[in-house]
Amino acid sequence: MKRLLQRDVWVFDLDNTLYPAHTAVMSQVEARMTEFVMQLLDLDREAAFKVQNSYWHDYGTTLNGLMVNHGIAISDFLDFVHDIDHSVLQPNPVLAGHIAALDGARIIYTNGSVRHAENVLARLGLDHLFEGIFDIAAADYTPKPQRESFDRFIKRHAVNPARAVMFEDSARNLETAAGIGFATVLVRARENIGNGHTAGPGEHPEFVDYAVDCLDTFLGEVVEGFKETPA
Repeated sequence: MKRLLQRDVWVFDLDNTLYPAHTAVMSQVEARMTEFVMQLLDLDREAAFKVQNSYWHDYGTTLNGLMVNHGIAISDFLDFVHDIDHSVLQPNPVLAGHIAALDGARIIYTNGSVRHAENVLARLGLDHLFEGIFDIAAADYTPKPQRESFDRFIKRHAVNPARAVMFEDSARNLETAAGIGFATVLVRARENIGNGHTAGPGEHPEFVDYAVDCLDTFLGEVVEGFKETPA
């Protein structure tokens, strides 16, 4: 915990990080992505899903693959895939209290859109706690884990990685962050959800400083650590 107590920039991924991965949010988004690819390329669901996953693997996001290979209208894609039922999310006052107690800058860094992030944060009761949202548009549609995306984030928010902590459900995103100098916290799913992105139970790559199964509990320990550390 000592490594985190020396930091004062708190960078949070959004989906499957600020809420448990089993919550039916990204499953809706992923289904909408498949439907978008089906309509765009006139494919059945199985073939569209293969294209979707191939683009995610090769280009960092399905959106990037569609942009490179099909020249889609970005806003059309983002509006379509984020048109989901956010009511599956419930307010989390415990998490809100812990995040509010973190001294320093608090920033959302997501491969999604600002609109989606705002909807998620509002449902969780966290919308008043962050000074900024850095989304895929702010990254010029270059997604995590690409270094160029991180460089844009660092420049936009004047972040010193040596002072920053990054919370993520994706190990490959944290690998880039760790290489730059961020302290890293991997938020794991409590069960394997099979999306190829979110870390499963027990996963703890060597470049990750802390791998946790409950963000609420871990942040509570961090906050207590600040209270016990002399100013």
